[in-house]
Amino acid sequence: MIYRFHSKAGPDVIMLSDLSERIFAVLGKPLEQRGILTATHLPDLISLLESAIIQDQEQRQSQVSFQSSLQSPGNSPSPPVIKGDPLGRRAFPFLELMKQAAAAQEPIIWDL
Repeated sequence: MIYRFHSKAGPDVIMLSDLSERIFAVLGKPLEQRGILTATHLPDLISLLESAIIQDQEQRQSQVSFQSSLQSPGNSPSPPVIKGDPLGRRAFPFLELMKQAAAAQEPIIWDL
């Protein structure tokens, strides 16, 4: 499924269901076919998403460090392999829409 998030404060953001579900799990909100994030809740939700992005970055960095420590000293180093896209990269457009909506005191509405 494809979700469309829109607000008067910024451009529409289109996301596939896998990313939408991941973000809404972080936010602690149910992802239904239609919904609204009110302007009064946006600052707290922004903080939650930013914290999850930082945590994802830290986990990725520790994976890189761990994989690097497993390499033999005599072998040429190969770049560590980390599966999946970073949350920050994928969630950036939605996070920006949240910030714009919070600044303008506008809600974010979504539908399919």
